[in-house]
Amino acid sequence: MGSRRTNNMLMDGDLTPKQLKDDNKEFIKGTMHSSVKVIAKNDSQKELLRSIKANQITICSGKAGCGKTFVSLGYALKLLKNQNNYYQKIYLVKSVTPLKGEEVGFLKGDLKEKIDPYMASYYINMEKLITKIDMESLMFKDFIRPYPLTYLRGASLDNAIIIVDEAQNITMDNARTILTRIGENSKMILLGDSNQIDMRDKRNSCLYKLISLFKDTEEIGTIIMNDNNRNVRNPIIDMIEEKFDTLKVYKDGK
Repeated sequence: MGSRRTNNMLMDGDLTPKQLKDDNKEFIKGTMHSSVKVIAKNDSQKELLRSIKANQITICSGKAGCGKTFVSLGYALKLLKNQNNYYQKIYLVKSVTPLKGEEVGFLKGDLKEKIDPYMASYYINMEKLITKIDMESLMFKDFIRPYPLTYLRGASLDNAIIIVDEAQNITMDNARTILTRIGENSKMILLGDSNQIDMRDKRNSCLYKLISLFKDTEEIGTIIMNDNNRNVRNPIIDMIEEKFDTLKVYKDGK
């Protein structure tokens, strides 16, 4: 009788999940030579790191310059390199909603060429954390994969850290699609800034709705970063945000 695959049996030549993990982790170790250190600079960043460590899903709102993307990406890279876990891939997800009045129309090229301009914020932060050679090698070998929101439906993302940036430009329907893509042995981090909603109707933004919906839910952390320690990028950002906050035209979006 020929061999058959069962839930408890592997075909000859198949690798167990642990063997696959160990092989991939060794490959990552040989690809990623940079040492990644993530040091929280304020209480909000400490809270964000604690939530990512403790929960399967973290939903975070923070103003420009608070370091939410940098901290999340740094910790994801640290997990990727760590040999003692199952994380074997980082997915970089972002809504491709352009800035108001800055639509560029049809973009030529393959999928990577089309989405790379939208992923620039990820790449800029990554180059501050690891060498450019490491970044390009990890992406070339598909350990780090940019993933447009539109292609997520139907996917199950296992053994991965999924970072979703610009969540303020995502609707509740699409947020449901994103959140239900998390697979086995995975973490998901949703990040956004409610001051930078680029949707025609700002009421469609999912960010604060998700924070309210999942507050005090087991395995899901919700964070609103403190305005008093929001800026770690450049002190002038605080002044810029405060000036814009005084404008009625900015608040009303008219």
